[in-house]
Amino acid sequence: MDVNEIMKVVLGLAGGLAIFLYGMNTMSGSLQEVAGERMRSILAAVTKNPVMGVLAGALATAVLQSSSATTVMVIGFVSARIMSLRQAIPIVMGANIGTTITAQIIAFKLSDYILLFVAVGFLVMALGRGERVKLSGRALFGFGLLFVGIETMGSVMKPLAESPVFTEMIAQVAGVPVLGVLVGTVMTLVVQSSSATIAVLQNFAAQPGADGASVLGLEGAIPILLGDNLGTTVTALLASIGQSRDAKRVALAHCIFNLSGCLLFVGLTGPFATIVAAIPPAGEGVEIIARQIANAHTCFNVVMTLIWLPLVSLMIKLVMLILPERPVRPHDIATSSGSLGSGECSVA
Repeated sequence: MDVNEIMKVVLGLAGGLAIFLYGMNTMSGSLQEVAGERMRSILAAVTKNPVMGVLAGALATAVLQSSSATTVMVIGFVSARIMSLRQAIPIVMGANIGTTITAQIIAFKLSDYILLFVAVGFLVMALGRGERVKLSGRALFGFGLLFVGIETMGSVMKPLAESPVFTEMIAQVAGVPVLGVLVGTVMTLVVQSSSATIAVLQNFAAQPGADGASVLGLEGAIPILLGDNLGTTVTALLASIGQSRDAKRVALAHCIFNLSGCLLFVGLTGPFATIVAAIPPAGEGVEIIARQIANAHTCFNVVMTLIWLPLVSLMIKLVMLILPERPVRPHDIATSSGSLGSGECSVA
């Protein structure tokens, strides 16, 4: 590939990713405005039953199309003492399951209907009466743009799949799972959207190499997928800055959940890929690998939730150990007593 071709690929990827992110943010923002208050009510009303917490988190994220929105919402609830740490952790686990819906939607071949979604969404947004109707049109418009971005990225990736130098680099990543995890983590840290990086992964894996098979393969894609999951925890960690101690513990629990899953599955990449490949649509063709990556994403988060759900008490102990209560210093007690004494004197 010459310099012009490389620039064309880079600009195409950047432009396609920008359209995807704009579409995702437009769709997610509109859905949050339409259903956000209802989702807040559902989450705030969750009982101490952890299974209900998981279901509520998955439902909220599937509707809002953003695990970050759900997690940040929960962090706010915990900080405001509307929700306890024990209630919040299962909801975060459910949010991880709910976010896999995006990858499942992306795996559908909607190329023939993309511009229809954009056109109908724009018309409803422009001509609709009532705020909710306009927001629904805006969400549909964003949904269409999301796929326009995916198609743009997919079209410019084809020359990469045909480049011997690039395919050799990918082979190195595919052969070292830890390196794949690092690539996925860095990608998500840069883009700040695991849905976007998973969409890029699905598109690239669907490109055929010289032998006609996927240039990356399912076994090579899974470590990058694990890294994407790990990188998305940074959003929650950033959202917890300046919040209460328990709110920080919620973000930390999210990080431990994804990190433990990454450490567990990175050593089982081969067997995990074999299991996922056996789930319909079974096989190894490039036309089904996007769906297989989506299935791997869902399976990973469901399995980790099943592992951690009975261990919520252990998770609480872990985050309490890492972020213990701040010790009360004698100076603080003296200051508090002094203030109280002054107040009493003034009242008297």
